[in-house]
Amino acid sequence: MNKRLLVKLSRSQHIRRLTSTFMPRWLVLTIDMLIVLFSCILTYEFNIDIEADGFMYAVEAKYAVFVLTFMLFSFVYKTFMYIIRLSVIEDMYRVALLCFTASITLWFASIVTFIFTGDIYMRPWNILTVGVFTFAGMMVLRLVLKYLYNLLVSVNVDRKRVILLGSAINSYALACALHNEVEGQFNPIALLSLSDKKTDSSVNGIPIIKFDKNKVKEQFEKYNCDTLLFLSTQISLMRSGFADVFLDNNIKLMMLNQVEEFDMNAEDDPNLSGHIRNIKIEDLLGRDTIKNDNPNINRLLRDQVVLITGAAGSIGSEIVRQVAANGAREIVLIDQAETPMHDIQLEMEEKFPNVKLRLWVGDITHLQRMERAFDLYHPRYVFHAAAYKHVPMMERNPTEAVINNVFGTKILADLAEKYNVEKFVMISTDKAVNPTNIMGATKRIAEIYVQSLFFHHRHNTDRPSTRFITTRFGNVLGSTGSVIPRFRQQIEQGGPVTVTHRDIIRYFMTIPEACSLVLEAGCMGNGGEIYIFDMGKPVKIYDLAVRMISLAGLVPDRDIKIIETGLRPGEKLYEELLNDKEKTLATQHQKIMVAKVTTYDMNHVLDMLNQLKQAAFEGDIHKMVVTMKTLVPEFISQNSKYHDIDLELNHCPAQENVETEKK
Repeated sequence: MNKRLLVKLSRSQHIRRLTSTFMPRWLVLTIDMLIVLFSCILTYEFNIDIEADGFMYAVEAKYAVFVLTFMLFSFVYKTFMYIIRLSVIEDMYRVALLCFTASITLWFASIVTFIFTGDIYMRPWNILTVGVFTFAGMMVLRLVLKYLYNLLVSVNVDRKRVILLGSAINSYALACALHNEVEGQFNPIALLSLSDKKTDSSVNGIPIIKFDKNKVKEQFEKYNCDTLLFLSTQISLMRSGFADVFLDNNIKLMMLNQVEEFDMNAEDDPNLSGHIRNIKIEDLLGRDTIKNDNPNINRLLRDQVVLITGAAGSIGSEIVRQVAANGAREIVLIDQAETPMHDIQLEMEEKFPNVKLRLWVGDITHLQRMERAFDLYHPRYVFHAAAYKHVPMMERNPTEAVINNVFGTKILADLAEKYNVEKFVMISTDKAVNPTNIMGATKRIAEIYVQSLFFHHRHNTDRPSTRFITTRFGNVLGSTGSVIPRFRQQIEQGGPVTVTHRDIIRYFMTIPEACSLVLEAGCMGNGGEIYIFDMGKPVKIYDLAVRMISLAGLVPDRDIKIIETGLRPGEKLYEELLNDKEKTLATQHQKIMVAKVTTYDMNHVLDMLNQLKQAAFEGDIHKMVVTMKTLVPEFISQNSKYHDIDLELNHCPAQENVETEKK
């Protein structure tokens, strides 16, 4: 058939309507029965004398018996329902089963008739001949239909040419499914094999090419293709650095999301193209999903009242979801952001209608408002995620950072003790280790206070005290205001992409993973611990920008410029999870460690906090920062106007840290 005509046909609305239904089931069944009838005619009219089977029976009756018998077993095996959507092998199996069973049934019926009447109604040879002709006719019908169907759906010139990663059965099945998809968006033209055993060959017309790291660009150019498609099960391979081989050669990456097995009896063909999407940087930076199946967490939270601060934020909202999924009876959500609180309310009411939500709009520094929440609901567990977190912003607004992060935490911790909360889990940050900025220092002071409060009550009171637990981790993917959304916005606007320093590195983990580990740590904690999470390998932010530009199908420094703007106030090149003097101990969870940190005398801490509070509320920033650096002597400001205070106090960064920064 002429190619232009095929293309014209493929774009015709009538042809598209035809391929969406192609052959109605009733029509397939009708044609199948006509094939049975035609097989009977071939057998009796042209090959074998009718009289040989008993002249007393009319030939039309024989035809009717054959047709009705084959129709009966067509319904049993549903052979007319599996056209096109299934493989030829499946069709062959079912049609063969139909013909064999129908023939055996007719043969037994003929024997029974002979026993009771003495007449041979149908000879075995005739039954076998009809069965063979019927099988051949039905298979020819299906092959012709499949050929015409594939011809019509595969000539769409607008389909995107892609090469599939892998030569295993899953990749081949995906290639076939995409090729046969009605109004599909992708045309699989080759399989890229990572195995030496399957090279320079093809499967059902699809060539298999051997992966060669040094010839990737030439291989894709040979097939006039610029896109690699892979399965979601291959994402671990991509995260190992394999993706960079393609990104460095300006090859786009697309992934088929994991989907449930399609219902092959459905009226409509599965929309595979709708499950294929462009790769995002979060996919490559993320790690394998943690399956939080610890029964202790479920036992801990089931039917309990849980209070969560910062509940509308990135971390807080995910903690809300996971706490609800673990069977909490009532969740008190505290946040001062009205609209995000409304959004999480709608989501939770839809996903967890049986969980009671208490929406508590308020500021954690408002003592009376917070005490009202504790007094009303008497939570058993508290997850404290509320905090100001943006380093440059807090360098410009240090008093608010201190009031919110330090004294907001103190208010909540004191109330937890007063109202007999069993566990108080505070979410800290890697910036609290050897802090170089106001924000990190405030989080370290908050850590010191809750830890000191726990040990003070344990040593000086007889009643059970609240178990205060701290968790530390780095940046999370997709959090509000983080670097990735910023880069994505800059790329969409045509650049430039701005990085503060070419050598700056950060740790990243996904929000669900971080929150899952928070629950794990909260479950295992006995009080006073500071847990740190395995953050994986640090990521160089400059490399992150390069990969994001490449993922967008653009060339770094050609299509999108990358500009260094210099470190921001309080920012350092690297983040740590532990102070140099701290040590870690393993826990029963391989991704959670407990830090052995210096403990502080509660009276000393309270005295310093009183000085800090007075300076903050008086707006005496100099005195406030001096107090912070006195309480946290490892707090050495970098790229900040507060570095002068370090000189006043004769604070100098450790030589090891200085050398690391230079590197």
